[in-house]
Amino acid sequence: MTPPLASQSNPVADLKVLVVEDDPNVRLGCVQAMQLAGIPVDGVASAEAGRRIVGPDFPGVVVTDMRLPGIDGLQFLREVVAQDTALPVIMITGHGDVTLAVEAMRSGAYDFIPKPFSPEHLVEVVRRALEKRALTMEVESLRRRLDHRDAIEARLIGRSPQMETVRRLLLELADTSVDVLIVGETGTGKEMVARCLHDLSSRSAANYVALNCGGLPDNLIDSELFGHEAGAFTGAQKRRIGKIEHANGGTLFLDEVESMPMAVQIKLLRVLQERMVERLGSNALIPVACRVVAATKEDLRELADRQKFRPDLYYRLNVARVELPPLRERREDIPLLLEHFMLHAAQVHQRAIPQIAREQLQQLMAHDWPGNVRELRNAAECLVLGLRRDFGAAPTPDARGASLAEAVENFERSLIAAELRRQNGSLSRTSETLQVAKTTLHDKIRKYGLAG
Repeated sequence: MTPPLASQSNPVADLKVLVVEDDPNVRLGCVQAMQLAGIPVDGVASAEAGRRIVGPDFPGVVVTDMRLPGIDGLQFLREVVAQDTALPVIMITGHGDVTLAVEAMRSGAYDFIPKPFSPEHLVEVVRRALEKRALTMEVESLRRRLDHRDAIEARLIGRSPQMETVRRLLLELADTSVDVLIVGETGTGKEMVARCLHDLSSRSAANYVALNCGGLPDNLIDSELFGHEAGAFTGAQKRRIGKIEHANGGTLFLDEVESMPMAVQIKLLRVLQERMVERLGSNALIPVACRVVAATKEDLRELADRQKFRPDLYYRLNVARVELPPLRERREDIPLLLEHFMLHAAQVHQRAIPQIAREQLQQLMAHDWPGNVRELRNAAECLVLGLRRDFGAAPTPDARGASLAEAVENFERSLIAAELRRQNGSLSRTSETLQVAKTTLHDKIRKYGLAG
């Protein structure tokens, strides 16, 4: 016996069937057959009702009778196929409708089932159609992700394993509705990541709303987030839509969430749990469907343990977590980032891109960059403008106390990676430039995982 569709571990289980049939008994029989097979199903009595459900990228297949009141099944088929040529449509035909069945197949129908038919035959045809639909949607999803990969690599620059991990995670999370917590030091690009999550998602046409929780006085952040009615407090002369409500259907980005007052944290938690917002001075609950992306440079778990942040809000925000590495931990990305920022600065200021001497690049590679990517961008602008910047000559151990050996290895790895890139991967030219034997260089490349 074939197991129920919903219990099978494959993408088909996430799809559904729409049955369009004006005969209530036939419609009920089709719906019950799907339900007994574990297939999610909806049933409607007309093509007009089906129109309201079926759109581009409809996650399933359509089963429709050929003869319907109003718009008939053949016209409905043509409309559906016109907006999504890959959507499987199964036609139910009556006795003597062979000519119409042939016309339906020419118009793009996936298959047709002549009446009378058994529930088992219907389920068998629907299963095949669902498998085809699942494969089509999986391929389309992969194509979109590949398109997004080009976009995300142009915005989150770097060839280090750390940045590749970040990009891969963002591609996985972008088109979901899950709330995200971004953790990283100042200047690591948390807002850029939040913007990527929005722009690469199906929410991109809706609002992206950003609020810096540390940039507002405590008495204003409540009104900014939740909005207020006229007369809610002194000075509230007219209704104001809050950031949460304005982000409905889109993305709400909360930067420096660790600085949010405790009273506001409680209200935000309620919104996240119930997806309803209540303006100040109002008793009306307003449904909201926004994705929340929060960013912090602090350890929220530690703050929660010290009663500086609500633990329940931390766990609610920490559904999916993106950790951004500091620049000192991905020094091999510095030359590429520097080139990108100098190119941008040169265009803005109408200046030529300066040539960076090897000794100067070594200084840049050795610098600890406490301001991370933001500091490097400022440095690139200064270089384009001809302003002198002294970045020191050697790396210093980071705040976690890297040993001298670790600091030396990090610098050596970064220097070799940068020179390999400049020499387009040529071992001979890199060996000559760095004045090291090719065998030694080859060993170091293998040691630091720089091969390929």
